[in-house]
Amino acid sequence: MDRRISVLLVDDQRLLRMGFRLILEGEPDLEVVGEAGDGAEAVALVAQLNPDVVLMDVRMPVLDGIEATRAITASGAAARIIILTTFDLDEYAFSGLRAGASAFLLKDVAPAELAQAVRLVASGDAVVAPRVTARLVENFVRSRPRRPAVAADPLLKDLTPRETEVLPAIAAGLSNAEIAHKFHLSEATVKTHVRRILTKLSLRDRVQVVVYAYESGLVVPSHPDL
Repeated sequence: MDRRISVLLVDDQRLLRMGFRLILEGEPDLEVVGEAGDGAEAVALVAQLNPDVVLMDVRMPVLDGIEATRAITASGAAARIIILTTFDLDEYAFSGLRAGASAFLLKDVAPAELAQAVRLVASGDAVVAPRVTARLVENFVRSRPRRPAVAADPLLKDLTPRETEVLPAIAAGLSNAEIAHKFHLSEATVKTHVRRILTKLSLRDRVQVVVYAYESGLVVPSHPDL
């Protein structure tokens, strides 16, 4: 059997951690390697245990889940983080994605969906498809007050002309096949462009591209009511 996917549970409610542990440890390919009751403990345990996936609550004492996610991402840890939230895409989930999380899940997720989400994130795929994420993020950003325009990220200058064209397509949630068709490229070439874009912009995955595009002003949500 291949190495099991290691998971760190982070929540200040012991009962919730126990429930998640029972679900995940019932799967032959998943293993809970530790539990943390606050964000500071989570940061320390990630450094110590190097888990593949972290299930991260948001509202916790000492250090909240958003700051813990930011610290773990900044540390260069390989762990991918799933934010646990109460609503589909609330302020906490969006802030978690901005801080470097790869996905978000509702706390009342079905057991089978929880296990599959951990597997998907560990493999580098998004739990919520990039296209759906793009729509959710756009709706969320549109609901917030308009912010002043920000200066272009200097890192964008490192992109080639083709990569500059491909970036908004990734942000729109297009698949590699759809991008290949749009620009008359092979899928292998698109994969190379995507990998280089992620590297140059220091982004972890395609979901992060969606968030980056809106945060940097590359993509501006329409305001039909204005």
